[in-house]
Amino acid sequence: MGTVITVIALLFLLFVVFGAYATVKVIGAAKRGVDRTISQARRTVEDTTLRAKTFAQPGPQGELAQLRLTLRTSMRATQDALHAGVAEDESLKESLSLFERLSAHGHELDAELKRLEAEPDRDTLATRLPGLRERTRRITQSADSLRWAARDRAHRFAGDDLDTLSAQIDVEAGALRHWTKEPGPATSWPDAPGTDTAGSGGRARPTDPQSRPEDRSRRSAITPPGQRPAYPWQKKPRPESTT
Repeated sequence: MGTVITVIALLFLLFVVFGAYATVKVIGAAKRGVDRTISQARRTVEDTTLRAKTFAQPGPQGELAQLRLTLRTSMRATQDALHAGVAEDESLKESLSLFERLSAHGHELDAELKRLEAEPDRDTLATRLPGLRERTRRITQSADSLRWAARDRAHRFAGDDLDTLSAQIDVEAGALRHWTKEPGPATSWPDAPGTDTAGSGGRARPTDPQSRPEDRSRRSAITPPGQRPAYPWQKKPRPESTT
């Protein structure tokens, strides 16, 4: 009885542990989903605000907003492309590592541009804008280069696979069209009239000439008139006149 109680207690303990673990996993997944949704919403709001500033604030402030928007768009597109590609092509891990180093420079530049948006001195902004433009151009150019290289690599692999598949399909299609007419079984013709294949190993025996219609007509043609059989429907021959 004590053993049964111990087993039940262990099973209950395991059930509680697994239940707690599952609850923690569900809560963690829900929290990550909420955080991801909040981050996406925050990015959308920030991008919308930057687009509005590029039109509503001409001059250095508007250009700063445009630089931030260009930087964020390029970096986010490259990040999504590399993370999606590395799951299928492990050789992109090195590219992803380089992008993480590039992201550090991008975050630093984005933070600096954001601080300068509140700078009231337009002359100072005008002085620093050329350097900010060059840094933005170099970072976005590097990010774009990584992104397009990853996409070209994926397209190349897809093209090679399509070429191989097309060649295999062409070979299979040619094999399907290359048919040959196999010799079928010999056609058995009906026996000729008057032949008998029964018995004697299936060899045809010659028929009796008496049973052939052409033989009967030939025999009646050479039979003298006096010996020909008389039929009821035949007329009696008239006697020849001697006068």
